[in-house]
Amino acid sequence: MRLVGDNVEMGVYTVQEAIKMAEEIGLDLVEISPKADPPVCKIIDYKKFLYEKKKREKAMKAKASKVVVKEIRFGPNTDDHDYEFKTKHAEKFLKDGAKLKAYVFFKGRSIVYKDKGEILLLRLAQDLEDYGKVEQMPKLEGKRMTMFIAPKAKK
Repeated sequence: MRLVGDNVEMGVYTVQEAIKMAEEIGLDLVEISPKADPPVCKIIDYKKFLYEKKKREKAMKAKASKVVVKEIRFGPNTDDHDYEFKTKHAEKFLKDGAKLKAYVFFKGRSIVYKDKGEILLLRLAQDLEDYGKVEQMPKLEGKRMTMFIAPKAKK
């Protein structure tokens, strides 16, 4: 096997020699690349290695951006003033970088106004096209007609 590391001479050794060298130093023999020819091993403190790996993964997770989804609910007969008010909020959400889930909730017999709900959502998409792009067109799921809008990339 090939042995690499900071605290050992690089070279090709037998398994017994490598284990003996690791024991002399007081560290662990870890197989890095088993499929290589010959296999590559390294003499390191395995617990410290695991700790640092976990620490790196935690730092990467903290840097990863979390997607926030904000919801806005409309009725099929939403008035113009209410629509404008909710559109301003939707615009703010998209500017802040959050995804937007806009939906029209059909209550009771209002399900007969499916076309009004779709027109309302398409109008919203058109009004917000400067701030975001439609990820999913209006789609009826049970008593809800849902549409997703993702924020545009910042320049």
